[in-house]
Amino acid sequence: MLIGTKGDYGVRAMIDLARQHTGQPIARNEIASRRQVPEAYLDQLLGLLRRAGYIKSVRGPGGGHLLACDDKEITLLSLLETLEGSLEPMSSLSHELDITGQAWIWNEIYDRMRESLESVTLAQLVEVEKTNEATTAPRYLI
Repeated sequence: MLIGTKGDYGVRAMIDLARQHTGQPIARNEIASRRQVPEAYLDQLLGLLRRAGYIKSVRGPGGGHLLACDDKEITLLSLLETLEGSLEPMSSLSHELDITGQAWIWNEIYDRMRESLESVTLAQLVEVEKTNEATTAPRYLI
């Protein structure tokens, strides 16, 4: 499985929105800066996430983006499929592969991957990030 920049940057943005969630909109440039995502590209991804119902956008002064639903209800699988499209390991797990005896293994791998990604929520990603930050000691160079 290869996750492209859409999936990577989109998940980064969603983690940021979940971490910064106060009920107030968060400006796109703040998300882009914190998550090291090009702002123009982030704008496209936020549009995808808004159309999928994961975020809300507020226009005008003080506007920005915020989560539209609980981060415990958003799975990594649903985010990646929204951002990347199908995650199938081959373009079509078709009858042709079944004849060659390959389809069963690709289907099994795909099913296990989907189960794993479905079991991870946005809330869990946020908690892991917080834990990693807390256990990483700052380094000082003199």
